[in-house]
Amino acid sequence: MSTFSSLHYHITFSTKLRVRTIDPTWQEDLHQYIGGIIKVQGGFPECIGGVEDHVHLLLGLKPTHRISDVMREIKKSSSKWVHETIGLPAFQWQEGFAVFTVSPTARTAVQEYIKNQRQHHHRKTFREELVQLLEKAGIQYDPKYLQ
Repeated sequence: MSTFSSLHYHITFSTKLRVRTIDPTWQEDLHQYIGGIIKVQGGFPECIGGVEDHVHLLLGLKPTHRISDVMREIKKSSSKWVHETIGLPAFQWQEGFAVFTVSPTARTAVQEYIKNQRQHHHRKTFREELVQLLEKAGIQYDPKYLQ
């Protein structure tokens, strides 16, 4: 018998010190580049969005993928792209990320959430959003790591 899976993840990560570095003029290009990184690794980018200080991903992965390896490659390769293509040699991602599993039935809602990041962040900061996501998922955290 073959292996069948439906593994979907909502992942969010921010720029170093949450500096609003991602300019809207090249943000879509960055998101497309990240989607390409995911595809090269054998994953399935389902939705990518964000604002100037962070990115949200909805992606599907195979059971053989390790999320930490996928994220390491996304951050490394996209940082290099920003340095070389956009010309921002100081650009960096914050260490770490938040990851949440997503059931197949919730994928559409998560996609809409990711697509509406610009409107969403007129009302709350990334830190406030992250705290809400962590608490909703029942994840305990130390506030010192949310700086």
